[in-house]
Amino acid sequence: MKNRLKVLRAERDWNQADLADRLEVSRQSVNAIETGKYDPSLPLAFRIARLFDLPIEHIFSDV
Repeated sequence: MKNRLKVLRAERDWNQADLADRLEVSRQSVNAIETGKYDPSLPLAFRIARLFDLPIEHIFSDV
């Protein structure tokens, strides 16, 4: 699954640890999601969408 997490994070000048703290996950989890090695659970995807105030579809895509 493709995602815009790295771009959205960079726009806010957050590093992976900053985002991980806000999502209450490890920095390694953020890295794995950004690089496409791991797809987030639905609850985590919703937390990410709420954090960035965007619909899930604007962050994640299956294309």
